[in-house]
Amino acid sequence: MTATLDQLPSQPVPIRRRALLRDLAHPRQAVAHLTPNWFASIMGTGIVANAAVTLPLQFPGLRPAATAVWALSSVLLVALLIATALHWRLYRSTARTHHLNPVMAHFYGAPPMALLTVGAGTLLLGRDVLGEEVAVAVDWVLWSTGTALGLVAAVAVPYLAFTRHDVQPESAFGGWLMPVVPPMVSASTGALLVAYLPEGQARATMLWACYAMFGLTLVSSIVIITLIWSRLTMHKIGPAAMVPTLWIVLGPLGQSITAANLLGGTAHLAVDASTAQALLHLGVAFGVPMLGFALLWAMLALAITVRTAREHLPLTLTWWSFTFPVGTCVTGISGLALHTGLDALAVLAMIAYVALVAAWLLVAARTFHGSVIRGTLFLPPRPAA
Repeated sequence: MTATLDQLPSQPVPIRRRALLRDLAHPRQAVAHLTPNWFASIMGTGIVANAAVTLPLQFPGLRPAATAVWALSSVLLVALLIATALHWRLYRSTARTHHLNPVMAHFYGAPPMALLTVGAGTLLLGRDVLGEEVAVAVDWVLWSTGTALGLVAAVAVPYLAFTRHDVQPESAFGGWLMPVVPPMVSASTGALLVAYLPEGQARATMLWACYAMFGLTLVSSIVIITLIWSRLTMHKIGPAAMVPTLWIVLGPLGQSITAANLLGGTAHLAVDASTAQALLHLGVAFGVPMLGFALLWAMLALAITVRTAREHLPLTLTWWSFTFPVGTCVTGISGLALHTGLDALAVLAMIAYVALVAAWLLVAARTFHGSVIRGTLFLPPRPAA
């Protein structure tokens, strides 16, 4: 199967597909073409809640609002898990082909990141509702499951790309990062759980395992981002529907800054004082230069997105790329602001969060319209050109 960058559901509906829209009136048909990239909506919603907790400036009403968004992401996660189970139960032949699609296969990185995001939100915000003991237990389940699935995706999807998928030099796109980013999310969210492990070997093992996952994603992302840059230079932007995936590049950048600072900040619980101090400094020494590249990429992605939107930017699930990657930059900048004490970084974190909330409101509204109102997002992926 040859890779193409136009294989995701989009808004325009040709006449020959209107019959499919009529069929969607039956609840069973709504899950007929469910794809793993739907879990990006959970990621994008959950990060709005989680990022709010990390902001340098906390104001009245922020935490209750963030808790409400976390609750929404939790409900959506349960609903999507049920819908996915129905998809596999009722349309197994379709579900078993997603991994063979050289574009869709990469989005198998979304389900584990959705679990990890909601799990972190449960620990950060859900404990106000559930109590700390229940919140910690839920987070352990979601973190363990998300980490296991993420590591499988990080191996299986590249393996399929290396051995089964037929790709071209112009095929590289932001979605290639999706299967390798989950271990970095596990590293960030795992840092929150170190304190809930017994002192000694358990905490140290958890800390260093998170650093290993940090390295797994970091090195893989550097390779893939290089390929994306090369594709943009040699083959230009490509299909408009896939332009939003350029924002996915911010995911490993922002998440790596977040992980480096969260792990450095919690290292004193697991290792000796001198090592903990070195890891804390590493978070800043790594994070500030990486932030520089993240800002560069954000400006490039913004310019290309605006340029494309002026012509035509069709609605697809790739629009959720405007949310989670930006959210990871918010948490990363907030961590740097905490460890450097720089007011400029605190202001930048607040600006980035405002942009995140605006993007989430827009994408959520358009997704609701494209799924519940029109049903176009439930249509099958377009065939390869």
